[in-house]
Amino acid sequence: MSASGIAAGQVEHMLRQVTPGRYDAYEALLRALATPNSGQIWMLLWHGQSGSPDAQYGNMEVDGHGYAPCVTSAQELSASGWNRSYEVVDGLDVARTLYPDHFGLWLNPHAPGGGVGIPWLDLRRIATGLDRQPAGPLRLSEPGIEIPHFYALLAQNAHRTPAVRALRRAWVQPALGAPYLAIGLDVYDTSPPAVDSVRAMMQQSIGAVPDGLPVSTVAMSDEYDPVAMWMRASARPFYDREAHAAQAPAAGYGYPPVQGGF
Repeated sequence: MSASGIAAGQVEHMLRQVTPGRYDAYEALLRALATPNSGQIWMLLWHGQSGSPDAQYGNMEVDGHGYAPCVTSAQELSASGWNRSYEVVDGLDVARTLYPDHFGLWLNPHAPGGGVGIPWLDLRRIATGLDRQPAGPLRLSEPGIEIPHFYALLAQNAHRTPAVRALRRAWVQPALGAPYLAIGLDVYDTSPPAVDSVRAMMQQSIGAVPDGLPVSTVAMSDEYDPVAMWMRASARPFYDREAHAAQAPAAGYGYPPVQGGF
């Protein structure tokens, strides 16, 4: 069997295990696609030829979301009846290409049952590292655990860290793995010294977290992170430097400012 045949067999084997609710099987499929030189797929080209500058993937829309269709082997390509060009590429490379445009990947749409769609959020996980991002679909909510000392200490340390604009929080329950507390970091400056100061702020505060409670951070500037997107839409800051400054009493001992002058 050729190397491409082995790759196709791995992806197709994982694909056959995926059924509704089987998040473990779905994660295994993502891992197969993410493995360099072992997660090859056959991308269907709507326009152009493989390797040409004008090559353009096909596209399909499902529930208002865009996907690029592909097949998982030469046999599936034949079964699909596709009569235009195609290109064989690593799933990792396709993920890096598609997710910034909020496009997902649809495997074997011609198959009985319609194949399997991989949303762009999961392509992002493939592109950036599956273990670095929680497995979706995520359940996101306001944290219900009461840890006021940690929040107060973190806000105090944030106020002493000029790079921090605001802090948000969310309770994240992944499809697989333990739930955790996420702290959203909204910063003015992403230079290395600023990043180091924010990291030091978290290290100075994390000791107030109860034992056994996982805590993670997310950059609020990350427009592709689902936790950051939820925080921007649904979570008010529990520390906001600019709101804090606006509430500070003005100088003048309560007298109105003098208008005009001599």
